[in-house]
Amino acid sequence: AAVLTLLVGLDFLANPQPFQMTLWTWMQVGNFSPGIAFYFDGLTLVMMSVITGVGFLIHLFSTEFMEEDVSYARYFAYLNMFVAAMLVLVMADNLLLLYLGWEGVGVCSYLLVGFWYQNSANGQAARKAFVVTRIGDTAMALGLLLLFTQLGTLDIQAMMGVANEQWQVGDTLPLIACLLLLGGAVGKSAQLPLHTWLPDAMAGPTPVSALIHAATMVTAGIYMVIRANVIFELSPDVLQFVGWIGLSTALLGAIIGLFQNDIKKVLAYSTVSQLGYMFMGLGASAYSASFFHVMTHAFFKALLFLGAGSVIHAMSDEQDVRKMGGLKSKMPITYFTFLLGTLAISGIPPFSGFFSKDEILAHLYHHDLLMWSLAILGSACTSFYMFRVFILTFWGDFRGTEKQASHLHESPWSMT
Repeated sequence: AAVLTLLVGLDFLANPQPFQMTLWTWMQVGNFSPGIAFYFDGLTLVMMSVITGVGFLIHLFSTEFMEEDVSYARYFAYLNMFVAAMLVLVMADNLLLLYLGWEGVGVCSYLLVGFWYQNSANGQAARKAFVVTRIGDTAMALGLLLLFTQLGTLDIQAMMGVANEQWQVGDTLPLIACLLLLGGAVGKSAQLPLHTWLPDAMAGPTPVSALIHAATMVTAGIYMVIRANVIFELSPDVLQFVGWIGLSTALLGAIIGLFQNDIKKVLAYSTVSQLGYMFMGLGASAYSASFFHVMTHAFFKALLFLGAGSVIHAMSDEQDVRKMGGLKSKMPITYFTFLLGTLAISGIPPFSGFFSKDEILAHLYHHDLLMWSLAILGSACTSFYMFRVFILTFWGDFRGTEKQASHLHESPWSMT
């Protein structure tokens, strides 16, 4: 899939014309006939590259990480089903097909988070992820019904045109439609108050956290808002609301992240916080800046999760950073890669996170000074908790047991 995306991408760059492809009619009900149809443009290409590119690397990492697991085949079946659902979501030409992919990733996240279901806590985390995101999905389904009854179509491109003709800026109907769609985005992208499922979803295997909670599923809400940006632009009040939701989520995630000792929990709250930044960008109508952060975040956060996986693998499944320390000499490759991820997420130039965060902050500066200054504060918290985890894990003296110390080693090549 990654190779095919690369080939299609090279084709597209040579001739950057969006194209649409209808495979067949899905169903026919009266004058409503949604097709299994795909639409391909620059936005689709970036999302597909992230999903298949990062996805491939996570699959490779998993071959070693999950090697001793009895359910090896079940794991890869779920992982591939997840990637397939995510690709349907980003390629869909109509909102109903997008919703099919949307629910598909929901089911797969339930299966993957609860992968080790023998432990009841994992099953509870999976159920929580499923139920909490379902709240948002119900709102989104109502939004789709409203859009269809008012605009007569769910084809994304056609719908945007009709919305621009029929509705004026500030009308009530686009306001309600946007709020309902926003409900779906808030659930899927773990924004306040539906953010609680994401940190619990760390119960799954670490590569799953890297795939679902860094690169793909949680960015679906942001992708959907950008795809439907014409409707959101018709209701500036909702966009302002999106910005403040993003800000409160970014600050809350960052502050909770300061006090976590589980290496994966820190990264989980960090994801919640970074998704808040993307929402702030959307609120300031900085769609390309938000989407740039989606992409850079996918890479550095997946890198950090895989680095954490490598550490947990070496530490015989220990996740508490207070019991680590001094791993720098034992795991030089993991140390170096984790450092790169930490520099990127902290927004230190010339690493990728600096450029995407800076772009969002620049837009916020012209949009709302209060929001901008609080966003800077959140950014400072990010650097603090990331370097705290990095130093506690790799520097100083080893604080674990003798048995763990004897087992410490760099991970195999397929992981590193």
